[in-house]
Amino acid sequence: MEKWEYATAPVLIHNTKMILDTWGDDGWELVTVLPGQSAEQLVAYFKRKKE
Repeated sequence: MEKWEYATAPVLIHNTKMILDTWGDDGWELVTVLPGQSAEQLVAYFKRKKE
């Protein structure tokens, strides 16, 4: 059975690509992005397999 770990991270809309690329380089897969507390902020949800 596969096991997963999850993380959330704030993502500023003017820097989205760099933030998502950094998480991807660390092995995290983007699951979804939802609105944050302000119009300038989003919240990204990630998952990756536990080793």
